[in-house]
Amino acid sequence: MNPLDQPLVFVDLETTGANAAFDRITEIGIVEVDQTGVREWSTLVNPGELIPEFIQRLTGITNAMVADAPPFEDVAEEALARLRGRLFVAHNARFDYGFLRSEFKRLGIAFSATVLCTVKLSRRMFPQHHKHNLDALIERHNLPMENRHRALADAKALWFFMRHLAEVRPEQAIAEAIAAITQRPALPAHLDPAIIDDLPETFGAYLFYGENDLPLYIGKSNNIRKRVLSHFSADLRHAGEMALSRQLRRIEWIETAGELGALLTESRLIKQLQPLHNRRLRQNSELCSWLLVEDDDGALRPRLGFAAEMADFGREPDLYGLFTSRKNALATLRNLADGHRLCHAKLGLEAPAPDKPCFAYQLEKCRGACIDLESIASHNLRLMEAMAKSRVQAWPFKGMVGIRETAPLNARTDLHLVENWGYLGTVGSEEELRERTERRGPAHFDLDIYKILGKHLRGGKLEIVPLE
Repeated sequence: MNPLDQPLVFVDLETTGANAAFDRITEIGIVEVDQTGVREWSTLVNPGELIPEFIQRLTGITNAMVADAPPFEDVAEEALARLRGRLFVAHNARFDYGFLRSEFKRLGIAFSATVLCTVKLSRRMFPQHHKHNLDALIERHNLPMENRHRALADAKALWFFMRHLAEVRPEQAIAEAIAAITQRPALPAHLDPAIIDDLPETFGAYLFYGENDLPLYIGKSNNIRKRVLSHFSADLRHAGEMALSRQLRRIEWIETAGELGALLTESRLIKQLQPLHNRRLRQNSELCSWLLVEDDDGALRPRLGFAAEMADFGREPDLYGLFTSRKNALATLRNLADGHRLCHAKLGLEAPAPDKPCFAYQLEKCRGACIDLESIASHNLRLMEAMAKSRVQAWPFKGMVGIRETAPLNARTDLHLVENWGYLGTVGSEEELRERTERRGPAHFDLDIYKILGKHLRGGKLEIVPLE
């Protein structure tokens, strides 16, 4: 079958930004193609909000141009009539399709279509090329272009691309490529297939629920849609994934501005909901660390401090190692002592016996601090050197700070509130910040947040906003 024989609609939108949840359409361009001919339609749309200056410069669509344009609700019926029952073709199609679905959804209209992305189609048909953005396609295939970054002109360019493709590639190859791109993934039986169209291609966390809203699994990704669908891919599934798929009844997600927000949200939700299939990132009640305390004889002796018992655990400047249990902490200290020939008696790993060496000395794993063959000062120095690598970074700020994270193309900005290595939540406005600050509780040290923030702080790219 010639892929151009089916009803097609080539679509391009101009918008106030990149996030369909917050931004709005400013222009719609549609080219309808079927056996009766080719029809073009376009309209400016009043988005009900100001168009950012950089978007105005990019598209040439100004606030003045849309001031008297109809709102989307006034053109929705005509747009829907032109879209329904046709293969929806667009460049980076999830963008245009997602915006239209969001606008229709606000009006209580359910819209879905089979979607063909010309970026993916170009990659399949011309794999020897690296660039597949619309500018690259226009230049590479010498496509006619009247007014780049205006909706109808860009939609027409896609129609020209499809016609060119039909001239230079076999019909069967084009049909197979389109079939592969538009194939719908197989979902668990109990899920509504429409959820595929709703899944966003953004950073965030996602939640799987079973019967009676039992939390099953929580994950995070820089592309929620891609990651969620990978759970149901036959090539990636193993016994655990198959069990999860059988139990799954509902999916939710929370979009974030970037990777940090996704990691923080995932950690918070796992601790809050305790999902059945998540084992890591759960709250640990035995979290502890070593402190060096001076004994009566001047020897430094490690003493365990537990996060649950120390209000300022994260601010303590002299913590060594983070352990999920007393057992793990003792095992690590014992290995450290043996590796550096430190005295077990001085470290409290065995009861001291007056004038007798510790058991480690008898195994030649101690230099004799227990029987004065090594000075206390020397033993203290070697102990501090041995533990230095495991020193815990104390909270480096005066109090609570915000970490500002902005999505690509300034689609959204989140402010993550953190104190004492504990995550207090994320806000998106000054009003939310005031409310959250007024009702905030104590900030408890969280091992996972310590690891997440430590990694990002070392990268030096976080935008820190002091709040106290």
